[in-house]
Amino acid sequence: MAEIGFYHLTRSSVEEALPQLLGRTLEAGQRAVIRCKDAAQVKALDAALWKVRDPVWLPHGSKAMGHAPRQPIWLTEGEDAPNGAAFVFLLDGGAELGLENFARVFDLFDGRDEAAVGRARKRWTAMKSAGHELAYWQQQPRGWHRAR
Repeated sequence: MAEIGFYHLTRSSVEEALPQLLGRTLEAGQRAVIRCKDAAQVKALDAALWKVRDPVWLPHGSKAMGHAPRQPIWLTEGEDAPNGAAFVFLLDGGAELGLENFARVFDLFDGRDEAAVGRARKRWTAMKSAGHELAYWQQQPRGWHRAR
């Protein structure tokens, strides 16, 4: 079973919070897949990741760019993981199937959006019932706090 962390964003957007998590993923020598809700989100996230300054550079690609096996970070609106990623980042609305194929799952949701919080609660319940190991992380003024 995958280790699943729910990341409750309280002070920043996904585009602002994701780079630090991806930077740590690359520092750990891992590859990542980011599952977006649709093609528009893939495109917007692609543009945002190219503008990131810390970490300095987040190499990534998508179906539009090609070269999937060479991409350390793969952006998708589907369930594909053509880069051999061990980590998957689920953005609210991203595909939830096949999570057992990953070592770690990061489920990011906007805590300022009640509907997104409600959907995250449903995912938590379903994943807990499926036997996954779950952790809840809440964004703090500086970093993350893991609730027990």
